Amino acid sequence: MKKLLSSIAVAATLAAGTVYAGDYPDQAVTLVVPYGPGGASDLAGRALAEAAKPYLGEPMTVVNKPGAGGMNGARSVSEADPNGYTLLLARVGMALTPAVNPQASVDWDAYTFLGALEATPMILAVKGDSPYNSVEDLLKAIKDSNGRMSYAASGATAIDGFSTQSLLSDAGLDPLTAATLVPYKGGGALATALLGGHVDFLAISAGSLIPHIESGDMKALMVFAPERMEKLPNVPTATELGYKQAGQVTGWSALYGPKDLPANVVAKWNDVLSKVATDKTWLTLAQRRGSISTVGKVDMPAYAKEQYDLFHGLAKKFGYLPAE
Repeated sequence: MKKLLSSIAVAATLAAGTVYAGDYPDQAVTLVVPYGPGGASDLAGRALAEAAKPYLGEPMTVVNKPGAGGMNGARSVSEADPNGYTLLLARVGMALTPAVNPQASVDWDAYTFLGALEATPMILAVKGDSPYNSVEDLLKAIKDSNGRMSYAASGATAIDGFSTQSLLSDAGLDPLTAATLVPYKGGGALATALLGGHVDFLAISAGSLIPHIESGDMKALMVFAPERMEKLPNVPTATELGYKQAGQVTGWSALYGPKDLPANVVAKWNDVLSKVATDKTWLTLAQRRGSISTVGKVDMPAYAKEQYDLFHGLAKKFGYLPAE
């Protein structure tokens, strides 16, 4: 009889444990931002943590884990226990880096894709007193310069390098020689290079350029974004202007978790993100940092694959990877 009662008690405990495990979350969730404090990814992560808390029922703790172009933080999440308590503020680099680097430590699909968060537009800009007032003006000058014109970017195979190179390629110019890439580290340094006249143009994240455009020190010629920006309603998108490759290049944020997250965790985040999509705090903060909310508008697994394929294809086309 004692053995029977003991078996019943164990079964009851296991059953209770199953119910308890399904009550997600019952503690704070860690959101890993794979870049340093103060940047676009950090701002997006902290905005999500603030907006999601009322719907999640528990706080989100933002932890910055920079390094290796975002791969340090990404790897730490991909290797975390798949229990929903360690998630990743994913960026375009999570698709781009493995697309251009066969030795990348984390593949593009080593996650559970919980949902898209935002598009973070890139802006093609010149100095405010530049003679170029349209993309066509700039491209004609680049063609006539025979490689003498220069642009700032953080690297040839970084998102801001591909933004310019994809545009040059769309225009029928050699993406590697038509203009000269001058590398700088960080959005502030890139913007300063243009303001100081050290380069002729650039195409980098909106967050680094909007203040200078609003002051008149820079001119925006085009945005790399799925739609026009509210802050720049008169500036056309790459797609509108017919630049096919450039129209697919933009920054973005998404919410990822380790692979094989439990169904109840995925369901909870589907519910939370459906509410974040119309949350005033989330939308206000997105507008403030110059991003476009894409919550609930993007099939994230398909989009991540499209982005991987895009940058892998561009890397081969531009000669950074051997053609297969």
